[in-house]
Amino acid sequence: MTERVGISDISLYLPKNRISLDRILEKRAADDPKFERRLSRAIQSTDQKAIRFPSPWEDASVLAGNALIRLLKQGVSIDKLRYLVVGTETSVDMSKSMSAYVQGMIDQTEFALPSTISSYQVQHACAGATLGMLSIAGMLQSSALPGENGIVIASDIARYDAPSTAEITQGAGAAAMLIEQNPRLLSLDLQTQGFSSKNVDDFFRPLGSTTAKVKGRYSVDCYNNALDEAFLDYCSRSNKSPQEALQATDYFVFHVPFAKMASTAVRRLLGTYMEMSQQSAEEFLTNRGFFEALEVTANVGNMYTGAIYLNLMATLYQDYQRVGKDIIGKKILFSSYGSGNTMLVFEGEVLPDAPAVIEAWNPDDFLNHYVESDFSSYQSWLDRNYEPQTYNEQASRDSYTETVEPGCFYLESIRSDDEYREYKYRETR
Repeated sequence: MTERVGISDISLYLPKNRISLDRILEKRAADDPKFERRLSRAIQSTDQKAIRFPSPWEDASVLAGNALIRLLKQGVSIDKLRYLVVGTETSVDMSKSMSAYVQGMIDQTEFALPSTISSYQVQHACAGATLGMLSIAGMLQSSALPGENGIVIASDIARYDAPSTAEITQGAGAAAMLIEQNPRLLSLDLQTQGFSSKNVDDFFRPLGSTTAKVKGRYSVDCYNNALDEAFLDYCSRSNKSPQEALQATDYFVFHVPFAKMASTAVRRLLGTYMEMSQQSAEEFLTNRGFFEALEVTANVGNMYTGAIYLNLMATLYQDYQRVGKDIIGKKILFSSYGSGNTMLVFEGEVLPDAPAVIEAWNPDDFLNHYVESDFSSYQSWLDRNYEPQTYNEQASRDSYTETVEPGCFYLESIRSDDEYREYKYRETR
């Protein structure tokens, strides 16, 4: 018999710094009144409201380490850990895997990881973590030894040139997930995954660049075309008509670079394959808590690889408050997109232990734990670079680490001789 495999728990780490898009619009309009109308229209076209951005000591590795330490503090077992994988498109090293940096961070704590693990990094734009998760799930499902598990972390910092209309779809954050046989939160169906992959130039980040290049409208078209192909592939492999597959779905958990992209994509599926009117689609999705979950992303911004898992946590947490234990057995349709491009559509099911897992989550982790930043702090982030001498001088002069919260990792320094990044842990008092 094939073992059930899936996600047992999730943790989230978001930078505390938050700036509203209204504040960004106000400053950009004051600097260039001709730009105000374009930027205002762009904000309306995304349904976004704010972004989170990292402190100087938070690079993508730090975000990943802090998401993982939270997962470990939630009580997950790592005695039989076999895999540690990071999905990212914000790598800090062209060779060494971010997972190795994260393992080094965790080894500074009481939760030292076993060395008998496979550790690697997966990159395919925003789909890297999902590819890592499904790969681990497949390997665990075929494992001859019971109880083995793996951890997948999605960690990214979304940055674009500024001022630009892409500026409003920035963001940062990380999610960590425990993947195992006989999971507690939700199972994944690996038999019916739908795929679509092509070589397109909708989005990319040149080597050495801290900012990505995106062709906005074209990338949305690529997303929708890939969704169609992968969704129909999923329907074919699951022996369902598109209408049957959509009708049976309780939660639509999609990659959400900005709220309107996901809502437009799902409405389009419902209109194409169920011939739903806009109003009917609105009611169908409202009854499934879809828009309420997107509101979280609207106030956090784009997490790249972690965006779909922020959407998953928000969906499960919010609907559990509404339906309680009736959440058990709900069907999830996942859609994970990576520009460049690849799309994965697959199915999950909420399991009987899910209520206990969800009740242990702290909603403040992803809803209310932030500080409103002024524009100068935001501009400092845009201007920041990680040249060793510059970083080390500024870290010392500006006392970067004084803002590190207890129980968190931080970038201590970058060696001036070889640019190697060194991380430290701020002990919990």
